[in-house]
This record gives sequence, structure tokens and C-alpha cells, in this order.
Amino acid sequence: MTSAIWHERRLGEEKLRRNDHRSPYQRDRARILHSAAFRRLQAKTQVLGVGMNDFYRTRLTHSLEVSQIGTGICAQLKQKYPDLHHLLDSMSLIESLCLAHDIGHPPFGHGGEIALNYMMRGDGGFEGNGQTFRILTALEPYTQHFGMNLTRRTLLGILKYPASHAELYQSQPRPDVDSYRQLKPSQWRPVKGIFDEDKPVLDWVLEPLSINDRELFVSAESVAREQHRRTRHKSLDCSIMELADDTAYAIHDLEDAIVMGIVTQTMWQQDVANVLAGSQDDWIAKEFSAIGDKLFALENHLRKDAIGTLVNGFVTAILIDENPNFSEPLLRYNARLEGPFAEALHVLKQFVYKRVIRKPEIQMLEYKGQQIVMELFEAFASDPERLLPLNTQERWQQMAQQQGNCNRVIADYISGMTDEFAARLHQHLFSAKAGSLIDLQ
Repeated sequence: MTSAIWHERRLGEEKLRRNDHRSPYQRDRARILHSAAFRRLQAKTQVLGVGMNDFYRTRLTHSLEVSQIGTGICAQLKQKYPDLHHLLDSMSLIESLCLAHDIGHPPFGHGGEIALNYMMRGDGGFEGNGQTFRILTALEPYTQHFGMNLTRRTLLGILKYPASHAELYQSQPRPDVDSYRQLKPSQWRPVKGIFDEDKPVLDWVLEPLSINDRELFVSAESVAREQHRRTRHKSLDCSIMELADDTAYAIHDLEDAIVMGIVTQTMWQQDVANVLAGSQDDWIAKEFSAIGDKLFALENHLRKDAIGTLVNGFVTAILIDENPNFSEPLLRYNARLEGPFAEALHVLKQFVYKRVIRKPEIQMLEYKGQQIVMELFEAFASDPERLLPLNTQERWQQMAQQQGNCNRVIADYISGMTDEFAARLHQHLFSAKAGSLIDLQ
């Protein structure tokens, strides 16, 4: 497949800008970096709620770190696999994917996602990765109707789950919810895929693929303990981005938790060091048994050195697998961690999940955000032409005239809010003591 096909954009561009010698992927990166959706990540929850402390990571700083790790992975793979250099030739492409990967996540993290998925339960659901694709291809006003109008390969790389909601959704028996207060996230897990409204764009992205490649790429399966079907394949670029994301989540969010005193060295020893002491990899067994002293040291430079050691360990332990069932090279090759390192990363992610994310104080913040989002949605849906901002009202009216999914417009609006804006807007709507909405502008 020629690279020219993957450089194509849905809306043809003839911009004759003075002395502009950038590659297509450098242009994509610039559009993402300069977008309002990217800037809003500075005020969206990563793990710990914005406002609890001014040190730890937001979605914005997380995305920047994922980008740095992603380019590090790419550089390693170029050295290990010189024959695949032509597939790994653009750092700007990997940067674009890493910078954009969280751009569709709503306020209040997982709580906001569950809330919007519940409110959209009869209208195609809601999921952060699907919203990312929607922002890049339709919502961000770089163009009138084509979002950022990114290259086909960048859009292929952002597709973690390359199938539509209708193809993946499986109806589940659920108890009736008498009020939003009773909603349990475990019963309303979102479908991980593209929204049905965006299926034509997905079809355009996959257009260059052979029939066999396309059918295999979008194929899905039922997974134990999952409510819905999941796709099985990703592109090479996406596999690199996802490894960078998992590494940043497991290690950098751990660092925040250490600094804030949420996790202790005793917890680390019990849940991580002892478990990985028997690793088949000598480096893992040795490092994880000794690195706790540095991670939990009072001296900041020792902790930073330990964090750097861990990141380096994972970045340098990545291989490329080949799947001969695909003919398109971008699908035929995928990056993955060596077995023992994949196990170690899983242990780290479980540690962060158990000791940080599931901590009741964090879950209370998530629960509060969940309630805020559902009540905002209910208010806007009750009288959209009265309560929505004027430009969003126009989109809602256009959708209504086309007999489309009007609630998708409300979900688009709320999901774009920062945590602080959503909280203040909720206060304005429901608190008798709130000030003027003009203060929110």
C-alpha cells in the first residue's frame, strides 16, 4: 500500500502557505496541539481530582508523558528492526497519537464516562475513545464539517477499537435504577468502539484495506467478564501508543500516589516486590526487589531516578510480532512487551487500581462527578432550546430537523467540559446561592 493513500485527508486541502515544508504528520501534530479540546485536558482528572494538590498529573501532563514514552519506544524499535524502518519513520505520527489519545475523555474521569453512557443508554451509548475519534473527525472546528481533518494513517492509529457500537453492543439484564444515586458503574460499562453516527468516517479510514484485512481488523469476540464484545486487532501505530499509555499510567500515576502518601512502601513490598521476586526475568526480579527504597525515599532525586529506571526497563523490552493473516503492513505488525515485562506491567497497573483508584476517597470524587454529569444531562435534555448555549442549540436544532440523535449533541457538549466548569455550571443550575452564569464564560 503506497504511503500516499495513508496521507490522504477526507477534505482535500490546497493550502499554499509560505515555505511550509512540514510532513503530513507534523501538520497533524500541530492541529492536535493547538486545539481547544487538547487544552481542556489541563483541567480534566487523570486519577486524582484536580484541586486536591497542584503537583500531580492532569490528563494534559499525562498525554505529554505518553508522547515522550511513545517516541522512546519508536526509537528503540527502529534500532531493533531496521527492516521495518519504513513503518517507523515518523516520530510526529506517534506523538500525534499519544497527544490525542485522551482528548475525548469527559470531566471526572471514569465517573463522567459511566454517567454519559447511562444517559445515552437508548441513544448509542458513550465511551471516551469513541468520543476522541468523533472530536478529531467531526467536532473540533479546524474545518466546518471534518473536525481536524487528519490524515488517514493518524486516524487508523487512534482506533483502539475499530468497530461500531451496533456491532459490539450486547444487551444485558440490569436492575431498575430508581434514582441516579443508585447507579453502579459495573452495570453500565460502555461499549468500546466507534459511535454509530461516525461509522461512515470509520469506513473511509479502512477503505484502502483489502476485504480480508478489513473483515479481520474489525472482527470482535466475547470476552470473559465483559458485558460487550471487543475487537481483537489494532494497527502497529496504535499498539505503540497503547504501550506508552499503559506505561505512563502504571508508573507515573504511581509516582503521584507515592508523593501524596496514598501508597506506602509496605504496600509496595506486599503487592509488587514480593509478587515479582519470582519473575523469569533476572532484571525484573532484581530491580523490583530493591527499587522500593529509592521509590519511597525522602530525597526527590532518588525517587525520580527510580521512576526513570522503571520506564526505561519497559521501553527497552518491547518486541514486534508479525500476524501473517494480514497483508497490509500497518496491521501485519504489532508491538508488544516481552512476557515477563507484560506481567510486571500488569502487576503495577493492578497495584495502582487497588491502592489508588479504588480508594474510597477517590471513589467518592468519582461518584460526585458521576452525579453532576447525569444531572446536567437531565437538565439540558429537559429543554435544550432554552438551556443549551446558542451554538450548541443550533447543532441540536439541525440534528432535530434531520431526525437525528439529538442527545448526541448534549453528550458532545458535556463531555467537552472541564471538571471545574461542569461543577460550577451544576452549582449555577441547582444551587440557590450560585452567582451569575456570566462568571463562567
